Amino acid sequence: MPEKIIQHLYFHIPFCAQICPYCAFYKHTPGKLANAAFVEAILSELAYHSERYDIKPKTLYFGGGTPSLLSRQHLDRLLTGLRQHLDLASLEEFTFEANPATYNLAKAQLLRDQGVTRISLGVQSWHPQTLKLLGREHSAQEAKDAYHILREAGFDQINIDLMFSVPGQSLSQWREDLQQVLALQPEHISAYNLTYEEDTDFFKQLQSGRFREDQDEDADQFHLAIEYLEGAGYDHYEISNYARKGARSRHNQAYWAGKDYIGVGPGAVSTVGYARWKNVEDTASYVRQMRDKGEVDRADCETLSVEQKRMESIALQLRTEKGVTLDLVESQGPIDRTMLLAEALIFEKNEHVYLTQKGKSLADMVALELIG
Repeated sequence: MPEKIIQHLYFHIPFCAQICPYCAFYKHTPGKLANAAFVEAILSELAYHSERYDIKPKTLYFGGGTPSLLSRQHLDRLLTGLRQHLDLASLEEFTFEANPATYNLAKAQLLRDQGVTRISLGVQSWHPQTLKLLGREHSAQEAKDAYHILREAGFDQINIDLMFSVPGQSLSQWREDLQQVLALQPEHISAYNLTYEEDTDFFKQLQSGRFREDQDEDADQFHLAIEYLEGAGYDHYEISNYARKGARSRHNQAYWAGKDYIGVGPGAVSTVGYARWKNVEDTASYVRQMRDKGEVDRADCETLSVEQKRMESIALQLRTEKGVTLDLVESQGPIDRTMLLAEALIFEKNEHVYLTQKGKSLADMVALELIG
């Protein structure tokens, strides 16, 4: 029996009906790929990992891409096969990402019947012009209808993704987005500041000068989200995440705490101990390799150093309400925090460093200062 216990698994489903211009994750339209063969490849990779690790999942997360784009038949085969390979006795959370335009009540009920406990709904905005700019294929009404379908299917843990600092998005439009999401009362809300990732259309538009970044506008919209969401009773437990009591994302908390995880699927990343790797970013090759040899080529393999682990831990933990321990910050020697304290970007309590409200909008800069 393998000695290494793995408690967190991520499954990457790279299919998208259309490609959003801001997204840098590995994804593509389904094309003529045989989804049945893709599902079998996913299950084959899961079997491969099960032979090498003692997998006792506490959290499962299906992301993408658009996992909900798979048909009911393929989803049923995938989720049934999952149970055949894994002992889910210790499972605490099973999250599935969904696009509002890619499922109906029957598909939602299938997910619920197969043990999915939490849906993350990619809405991004309620404004037609913002949705169009972001390349979303759903309307605001379709997103609301999708939310109510999930409720009808019995889901009592729903996250809604929103995005701010989108080109052309005014502060008043962002306020309206916040008001509309609060009217639905989901258990969890993720509010992401748009970032311009390389190899995306949005990044090219930024480079050309058509789009621009404005840190002051980013901060205004960020703090407006805090005001509205905390004011409505949501705990701001991580820079981009807000939750009702008992509704925090356990899977994401495992990432932020630096726990080991296995990524399954083309382009999925894994981190086990100090080893990190990414599966080949080519779905056709991924399916062929799993069929022909029962394992997949790895790309970007690296062995993390102790210092790299420390840097990542500081950057991730600082983003959460738990903060980061002074022991970790100063594990490589004293770090001068005078400026950060004087500028009221951090505060210290019980041997921990925490971001202030002001510091939360400058989290990356603060992290670099603390890393030293």
